[in-house]
Amino acid sequence: MKTFKVAVVGATGLVGSKMIEVLGEVNFPVSELVPCASERSVGKKVSFGGKEWTVVSLADGVAAKPDIAIFSAGAGVSKEWAPKFAEAGCRVVDNSSQWRMDPTKKLVVPEINGGVLTKDDMIIANPNCSTIQMVLALAPLHERYKIKRVVVSTYQSVTGSGMKGIHQMLRERGEQAQDLPNAYPYQIDRNVIPHIDVFLDNGYTKEEMKMTNETVKIFGDEGIKVTATTVRVPVTGGHSEAVNVEFEKDYDLDDVKAIFRDGKAPGCVLKDDPSKNEYPMPLYAFGRNEVFVGRLRRDFSAPNCLNMWVVADNLRIGAATNAVHIAQYLAAHIL
Repeated sequence: MKTFKVAVVGATGLVGSKMIEVLGEVNFPVSELVPCASERSVGKKVSFGGKEWTVVSLADGVAAKPDIAIFSAGAGVSKEWAPKFAEAGCRVVDNSSQWRMDPTKKLVVPEINGGVLTKDDMIIANPNCSTIQMVLALAPLHERYKIKRVVVSTYQSVTGSGMKGIHQMLRERGEQAQDLPNAYPYQIDRNVIPHIDVFLDNGYTKEEMKMTNETVKIFGDEGIKVTATTVRVPVTGGHSEAVNVEFEKDYDLDDVKAIFRDGKAPGCVLKDDPSKNEYPMPLYAFGRNEVFVGRLRRDFSAPNCLNMWVVADNLRIGAATNAVHIAQYLAAHIL
């Protein structure tokens, strides 16, 4: 089996450490791990494959000439360093927002559009966490019924704000926490905040527009209309989404359930039995790589409309796992 030298940029962060964990779980053929981070983390150790690996600077990471680099270190770092890794012949999978809407870069969820990747793609964008779980649930429905419009409201975990979000909530609960700056302008414990990322001139937040624009790009369909309201909630297990989708064609609810039950929606699991109070929740999604779908029901207020409840661990399938899936696709089909 061919093996690969793999760099993880942001290796000591919340998502970066999860990327290393997922690489091990899927038995990715790593010949050498090159964990990279900021200067303050250089020299630290990370565990992978039964060994300890020393964290190096990004400059040393480029010099190591990895085959694949998976980035989760923020848009500024990606803007500066992803091209340097690419120039060294390394394929970059970037988890930041830097390249997602760049028309020269592919935005990839492998189960949906992995086939768009070619040998010429050196920097590949990993979509936003809330977008990934939604499009995985919608893709098989779009293929069969063709989506016209999506209205989505999210209930997003504090883990989406990294360690700052987690420790702000812990401090507010009186639990032991690191002394990090607050992630939010208001208390998050016993509260919900309808504000994720910065506000834009159109009144939406950047997170809401990410869901709109990224969905269209991933599906390659300008006809799909998306409107989103994204909300931070005091939860650590994952993101939840209430999704209302309008199709061009009518559907049979039993057929929709069968799509998710019978494995026709890659990466998705049906959890939908109201008689037993079975529905997706972050409590059950935590630590899992699947997208859980439930509360499937017809929206009687408009034709051809479906209501769904979609839950996933945002650090995994919403970030680390999808990035590793892209790397797996590259290893299997491109490199």
